[in-house]
Amino acid sequence: MSTDAGSARPAGPDAADPTAAALRGFGPVGILAIFIILLGDVALKPISALLALWWAKRSGTSWRELGFVRPTSWPRTIAGGIAFGVVLKFAMKAIVMPLLGADPVNHAFHDLAGNPAAIPETLYLLTIGAGFGEETIFRGYMFERFGRLIGSGPGARVAIVLLTSALFGMAHYAGQGLAGMEQATLTGLIFGTIFARTRRLAMVMVAHATFDLTAYAMIYWDLETAVAHLIIR
Repeated sequence: MSTDAGSARPAGPDAADPTAAALRGFGPVGILAIFIILLGDVALKPISALLALWWAKRSGTSWRELGFVRPTSWPRTIAGGIAFGVVLKFAMKAIVMPLLGADPVNHAFHDLAGNPAAIPETLYLLTIGAGFGEETIFRGYMFERFGRLIGSGPGARVAIVLLTSALFGMAHYAGQGLAGMEQATLTGLIFGTIFARTRRLAMVMVAHATFDLTAYAMIYWDLETAVAHLIIR
């Protein structure tokens, strides 16, 4: 058995690649990596997500630990994610947000109503930016980081869901205000709970993108007020 020079401790991967060990840890290098990956708004989330995947490769962390696991059935996963995303958005718009006293109109994105010129960019932001980018960061990457820091027991998993949901909500405050933060926190709790149980990103990515696309359809066709008053008037 080989040992580190001057030490009786067995030499392992960390000894062979101190940069990988530093990236996995929570010293200056590890904290800087977290800070860089979390930078940026929705438009930059795909870049941040790719940085998270690069971090995983460079640090010797399996992509499976970030939730990149092949589904047992892609058709069921996609269909389930689409159905769940649509239902969740209608429930949030017609029940939850009215109970919280939210304005039925999302003024932060009301300029998208009847605006075909914005469709390509918006579809990119909602599918690649939100579905892929935000789920990779706030569920996959942050679950791995918090899990390594505080553990993987039942209590730790609950804490991680709460922490990542709070961070997800706060990330939406600047652009969408209090109502946007509330909605993001609640959806973060739901997506986070699913991910904590399954440790698979595919379904929540599809559900997240579908949720946002459903919201966009309501805005584009000016249906927000009608849906918001569908149940609670």
